[in-house]
Amino acid sequence: MALLSAVGGATWRCSGRLPARHFSGAARRGERPGGEELSRLLLDDLASTPRSAGRLELLFGLSPCLLALRAARRRVARLLLQAGRSGLQGERAELLRAAEARDIPVLRPRRQKLDALCRSQVHQGVCMEVSPLKPRPWTEVGEARPGDDPQQLWLVLERIQDPRNLGALLRSAHFLGVDKIITSGRNSCPLTPVVSKASAGAMEVMDVFSTDDLAGFLQAKAREGWLVAGTVGCPGPEISPSSEIPITSCLEFLWDRPTLLVLGNEGSGLSQAVQASCQLLLTILPGRQLPPGLESLNVSVAAGILLHSICSQRKGFPVEGKREHLLQDPQEPSATSEGPGVARHPGPSSGSEQERQNGPGGLIRGHSIFFFLPHQPLLATLRIFF
Repeated sequence: MALLSAVGGATWRCSGRLPARHFSGAARRGERPGGEELSRLLLDDLASTPRSAGRLELLFGLSPCLLALRAARRRVARLLLQAGRSGLQGERAELLRAAEARDIPVLRPRRQKLDALCRSQVHQGVCMEVSPLKPRPWTEVGEARPGDDPQQLWLVLERIQDPRNLGALLRSAHFLGVDKIITSGRNSCPLTPVVSKASAGAMEVMDVFSTDDLAGFLQAKAREGWLVAGTVGCPGPEISPSSEIPITSCLEFLWDRPTLLVLGNEGSGLSQAVQASCQLLLTILPGRQLPPGLESLNVSVAAGILLHSICSQRKGFPVEGKREHLLQDPQEPSATSEGPGVARHPGPSSGSEQERQNGPGGLIRGHSIFFFLPHQPLLATLRIFF
């Protein structure tokens, strides 16, 4: 690792693979290492580190760096905090305290240097040089028997290649309560800093497993009693009408046993071997006739819709009444004072009372608006919370 020359009485020298820091007498007297002494470090004093030689990568963004420090799953070589910010507060102060507690070197380069190091990625003034994260072998996933919890949900990803898609998938999965993530070992995006940033740091705290034989893994879990539910776009020529695998709308899916939800590649979807290993195919029905090229959704968007439709069936998931109570303005009268579960439309009044409550094709209840698509009953329901 490159050496950092002495600046302002602070010298750095290499000890093993990590740089050992030795501050001047002022720091040894008990002053904060992140104080005036580090603020004097200049842009040119931050020597570039040959990260490839030490198998290090540059993690960037406030949430990824903070969650990486909390999880303590990476080796951290040094923390880079943007200089010029007067008085670190909130999460940045917590980040600095966590680094100091672990004796991690802290540098204060200027923004231009961070921009260059991150190749103009949005770093929020925070970067860390860290060891890479890799998916764990699926054999380490541990015993998970269907009888232990009938509402277990694992997300299985085949050949997801866009790092931002993968990050968004991990963020939605963590938010909605997915238990584990399984990825295909081949032709899949690795767990890079871009993935961590797109996941808002969820990648740092989630266990991601990998297997080179995804079809064999799915078949083994099916024999154990798990439901293997694949995903497809709108039924088309690629799905044979005589296929033995039933296709079901996600709105009609009943989650009554442990389930593996399988999503495929952004362009080609599930491979034939993986699709043949599925017992059920879930789809999201559109709300209109779609022109060629728009028959599908982005994989991370589709995952959010599918996961919410499944996880909303979980016991303990926030119910409508509790959510309305949280969203209700305490200064406003309760919606129930005007009728059972009917809220007055906030817009300008026009037409009959029935129109103002329901609207054309819609029904307002509390803080939710239910839109029923004309001529396509029960195909889709859009719920807007405000």
